[in-house]
Amino acid sequence: MIDTTFLNQLRKFHLIINKRVTSNYAGTRKSIAHGRGISLLDFRNYVAGDDFRTIDWRIYARTDKLHVRRYEEERNLTAHIIVDYSASMNFGDKNSKFEYACMLGIGFAYLAMRDNEKFEFSTFADDIHYFTPRRGMHQLASMIEHLQDLKLKGKSRFEESLSKYRKLITTKSVIFIVSDFLFNIEEIKAGLSRMDCKNHEIKVIQVLDRKEAEIDIEGDVKLRDAESNDVLHTNISPRLRKKYQMCLNEHSAKIEDLCHQMGIDFFFVTSDMPVFDAFYEIMRH
Repeated sequence: MIDTTFLNQLRKFHLIINKRVTSNYAGTRKSIAHGRGISLLDFRNYVAGDDFRTIDWRIYARTDKLHVRRYEEERNLTAHIIVDYSASMNFGDKNSKFEYACMLGIGFAYLAMRDNEKFEFSTFADDIHYFTPRRGMHQLASMIEHLQDLKLKGKSRFEESLSKYRKLITTKSVIFIVSDFLFNIEEIKAGLSRMDCKNHEIKVIQVLDRKEAEIDIEGDVKLRDAESNDVLHTNISPRLRKKYQMCLNEHSAKIEDLCHQMGIDFFFVTSDMPVFDAFYEIMRH
């Protein structure tokens, strides 16, 4: 699933993303914050819109000119990566949805690690499994080994899993949630409501296989539910295909609308999309 070629590509991608994207993984880098900060950096001329609280009145008394104080403020985010490993993710030809989701997740973890940030990688289905956040390649290697041995099973219990996970988030964070999201919209809403959307940056990534997104089968077929193992015998007509496509598009649109209402970034990808194109689309936002 994940080999040295992919990891080497990640190293190159990190160099590109550092040049093109203003990352929220600030790590040991410093940001200039107007207003209250950690330590005084310097002064600059006041411009309309600046916070009056940052004006240095002593300088004004000496020079008759308005200057504001600039502070140096360190940001330190934890990246939380949460990937669905329910049975429905085990679908796809070349790569399953789960393999693709894992490559995205490992990429996010790698970018955080290279910027000296902590990351937490977790998987959820009928329960949630955690990795302890820490820095360094050892954590990344352990995560890859675990994912390669993981057996996909069960149904997605989204709300329950995020409710448990919320207790782990104790600092300002960027949170990636990767799933096919092929479950009830009310459960998605309830699960996302468990997150503190106002204080964290949350990115929801829906991953589907191309055959799911654009069903191309017709005639008498036997369909098996990957999570419940229920079997359905049916005839897929052009009309049924059209109805399926409409329902799926509506479901994804509802997720996107819900995310926008909650201040969450939403991304839709198919597993045949080059993974680094998906990375760039997600990270540039």
